[in-house]
Order: sequence, then C-alpha cells, then structure tokens
Amino acid sequence: MAIDESKQFIPLNIAVLTVSDTRALADDKSGQTLVDRLTAAGHHLAAREIVTDDVEAIRAVIRRWIADGGVDVVITTGGTGFTGRDVTPEAIEPLFEKRMDGFSIAFHMLSHAKIGTSTIQSRATAGVAGATYIFCLPGSPGACRDAWDGILAAQLDYRTRPCNFVEIMPRLDEHLRRPKAQGATV
Repeated sequence: MAIDESKQFIPLNIAVLTVSDTRALADDKSGQTLVDRLTAAGHHLAAREIVTDDVEAIRAVIRRWIADGGVDVVITTGGTGFTGRDVTPEAIEPLFEKRMDGFSIAFHMLSHAKIGTSTIQSRATAGVAGATYIFCLPGSPGACRDAWDGILAAQLDYRTRPCNFVEIMPRLDEHLRRPKAQGATV
C-alpha cells in the first residue's frame, strides 16, 4: 500500500455517531478521537450525534445520514459488544445493501496485535447502504484509533494504491441510479 503523491486528496464528508447510554459530547472520548483524526486527515465532519443503545434510535440517525447527499461515510462507535444493551450491529446491518466482511477481518487482525484474544469481544462490522460507507467500531478510544490509523485513513484517501474506497464511490449505487452518487466525481 502506498500513497500516490501525483493525485490530489479528495476530502469526504464523514458523520460520527456515538452509541451510548452514558456519554455526552463533553465526555465522548471515542467520538472525539474519530473527529480529531478525520479532520486532521483533511476530511469534513458532516455531522456528529450521540444516541442511546436503542435499535430504532440508531436506525433513525443512520437512515437520515444515508439519505443525506452531504454524507459520504458514517462511522459509529459503541454498542458492538455482547451485553444486552449492545445493539449497534442489529440496528445497522439490516440496512446494508452490501456487507464489507473484510473490514471486520482486518479490524480483528489489527486489534489482536494490540489486545490479543480480547478482540473477539467486538462485533465490529461495515457495509454500504445508499452509496454511503458505514463502519461500526467498538466504543473504546483505542479501538477507534486502531481502526482509523490502520484501515480507514488509507481506504478513505483517494491517493492510496493499489485501490481505495473513494475511487469507487461514483459507482456504489449504479444499480439503483440514485442521484446521490451520480454527481460524485473523483
């Protein structure tokens, strides 16, 4: 993997959703970690919200962002564990038009190198819905840092070779012919 410096960086509009019954913006370290990293990389923060661990509340925000032409990527943090209130995958995976199984595998490989077998306590997932990339990360700042630094920073950078998510954005919804991706240019 390498950066092709002859290509221009293309900033994306990225929304961050924290799923938590206990966090507020003032103490949302995981959400802030993502915001700090995506803006430092040159992307735009399209939106940021916190919702409780409730399937319908999570889906409502995600559906709104999928429908919003100003949101290219959604990153969630929290709710990927196994406790009774951890419902982020249940809320979001039914919305996927296509699952991104490789993301979960890559995330767990990175995570295993840092925290060992404890990585199996996460149900990190990703997919595409309505020409919008969606990544669901665990609720720890370390997991958010690892996912951004080890996967998302490169895949959300048009200059990354041999391939990246940005270069295929205009074709994500070609089967639907939705207006959102038709205006996208890379």
